[in-house]
Amino acid sequence: MNRVTILGVGNYLMGDEGVGVHFANMLEKEDLPDGIRVVEGGAGGFKLMEFLDDGAHVVLVDATLDHHPAGTIRHIVPKFAADFPKAMSTHEIGLKDLVESLMLLGRLPPIHLFVVTIPSIQPVSIELSDEVRACLPELKRQVIATSMELLGLAETWALPN
Repeated sequence: MNRVTILGVGNYLMGDEGVGVHFANMLEKEDLPDGIRVVEGGAGGFKLMEFLDDGAHVVLVDATLDHHPAGTIRHIVPKFAADFPKAMSTHEIGLKDLVESLMLLGRLPPIHLFVVTIPSIQPVSIELSDEVRACLPELKRQVIATSMELLGLAETWALPN
């Protein structure tokens, strides 16, 4: 059976930079079908290897600083570590190193990366900006739709309210 790990990463104490963590915490409350595991990865770096090296498809959610308006969601299917958005904080350096290590070992799982554009990093804040908070329902729709497709359940499962 196909399996999907939805992995939210980021630094919860840096405002919008923690959107992946907020998102994972939100999804953990959902009644998702068998085959989907939600992991709040925080700024785990190499500690996340067990979640990326277990044969499951990975749907990764993270923040990015880029030229798009705050709250923009982009879906990227990275093939190489260089395909990941530019690092914003130390957790992404570890994540890129982890991806490169798994690539060298020939054990990199299929990854779907959802990035949310944030306006800035707010040190010592656990609050999301209004723009980023407002994109969470659409992010949820896109991530679950992708996960259902990866599981082969896209036609048989409806998103809970």
